Amino acid sequence: MKIAEAVGRALHAAGVGQVFGVVGSGNFHLTNAMVAAGSRFVAARHEGGAATMADAYARMSGTVAALSVHQGPGLTNAMTGIAEAAKSRTPLLVLAAEVTEPRSNFYVDQEALARSVGAVTARVTSAEAAVTQALDAVRRAVCERRTVLLNLPLGVQALDVPEAPDVPGDASALAVIPPERASVEPEFADIEALARVLEKSRRPVFVAGRGARSSGARDALAALAERHGALLATSAVARGLFHGDPWSLDVSGGFASPLAAELIREADLIVGWGCALNMWTMRHGRLIGPDTTVVQVDDDASALGAHREVHLGVTGDVELTARRALEPCDANRQTQQGHQTQQGHQTQQGHQARQGFRTADIGAAIAARVRWRDVPYEDTGSRERIDPRTLSIALDDILPAERVIGVDSGNFMGYPSMYLSVPDENGLCFTQAFQSIGLGLATAIGAALARPDRLPVAALGDGGAMMGAAELDTVRRLGLPMVVVVYNDDAYGAEVHHFGPDGHPLDTVEFPPTDIAAVARGYGFEAVTVHTRADLKAVEDWLAGPRSAPLLIDAKVVADRGAWWLEEAFRGH
Repeated sequence: MKIAEAVGRALHAAGVGQVFGVVGSGNFHLTNAMVAAGSRFVAARHEGGAATMADAYARMSGTVAALSVHQGPGLTNAMTGIAEAAKSRTPLLVLAAEVTEPRSNFYVDQEALARSVGAVTARVTSAEAAVTQALDAVRRAVCERRTVLLNLPLGVQALDVPEAPDVPGDASALAVIPPERASVEPEFADIEALARVLEKSRRPVFVAGRGARSSGARDALAALAERHGALLATSAVARGLFHGDPWSLDVSGGFASPLAAELIREADLIVGWGCALNMWTMRHGRLIGPDTTVVQVDDDASALGAHREVHLGVTGDVELTARRALEPCDANRQTQQGHQTQQGHQTQQGHQARQGFRTADIGAAIAARVRWRDVPYEDTGSRERIDPRTLSIALDDILPAERVIGVDSGNFMGYPSMYLSVPDENGLCFTQAFQSIGLGLATAIGAALARPDRLPVAALGDGGAMMGAAELDTVRRLGLPMVVVVYNDDAYGAEVHHFGPDGHPLDTVEFPPTDIAAVARGYGFEAVTVHTRADLKAVEDWLAGPRSAPLLIDAKVVADRGAWWLEEAFRGH
């Protein structure tokens, strides 16, 4: 057995069941070994798309995924997607063939390339250690929540396995792989301090982020918020976590509705739960009042205070910390001594919920106007172009509620992100840490494979759609019943609205009209061009039919204004 086969088998045995990539000579044998062992391989049309598919799949499935690429150009093609995954701390394993001879035309410093975007690196160095080194890379991806580049030199891949191999079936080899990242128990002193600030607060707001994206964390936070009368919000990546809760403000930050922003500014306490409280989520700090107490809870101590000063930082798993904060002080002391304590609703016995921020007037206001679709607007559409707000509201009504949405970056992105509702925290895959356009379609593909029980929806601008158009073939080839919505303003709209008002020439960011519907038909899609609300009848017909081919909606949207969040976005440049 060659090392390529042994490593492939070991990775599958360690739980790497989904692989994306583009196969070349350098990763051919490794990829086939994983497939033979039982992993599923999805062939993308471009390594950049494959990287983002793997990223999205890992986010929405809660498992580690793999990306398999050829040496040199295979890796460089994938770097934008790898950068997004690394910046998002996605547990992703990048399997890259490698040449070590600098005179080879395939040679690049692959380690330096990966480190430059925030990924960590490992290498298979010998036949004797190959499997252990590969498994350690999986361990780092899972336990440290990191994107790990595992370099596989061509010469080592071709070596024979030693007679006494460290291969799958050897329990000592696979023992290095934990089933999941261990939960971090908060310190008792931190729980006491958190309890004090919660008791003191009269207008608390909880903002949940990526670290709170689980049903257990949601339930614990909802119970703690009820105890203290807190309003609930999320960062964009955790949108949907509190879906259906009457005290949910939806998303905090640049996407926040006027009412949500107003109420968050009035808070006397903001607690970030697994949330960075960065410039996007706090609008560069403008959502934090001058006398507001800021608390951050995260299971990574290095994240506390990384983006802004906090009055209290708690190192601990979000769910555990919230549940400990629900417990009486004596129960917390017992927990610190290693005793088991009751959790959930039982911990709330003897405690009366406080009103806090949950007044009748605020409840009525949230019900009436916290959603963007409930904010009045002047429809600027015409017979030729549809207002993106009108388009998004109509699609929200037409598409099934059980959906998973992948959104690209661009001027349009706030409309699908906020006007299309999602059923829970697994309804929106938001790959925006690197702010690259062109990732949206691949994001939706990865999310669709992770959540086959939901209708996948890709929301793209025309710029990103044309960048990622090759993956339309992947959608059709996989038989995904996907809806691709293109907000088509024939431009890079963010730049048009940022630079246009100052009189700068816009020839470099505006384009002649493109019939993207015709492009999609060439890939085997059904397609419709939308100018007005009436044109969406074709979408209703597609939904009522067999959905045997994916659907692309080429929506000609008005280009007369920048999106409301655009000013916030450019403040970060």
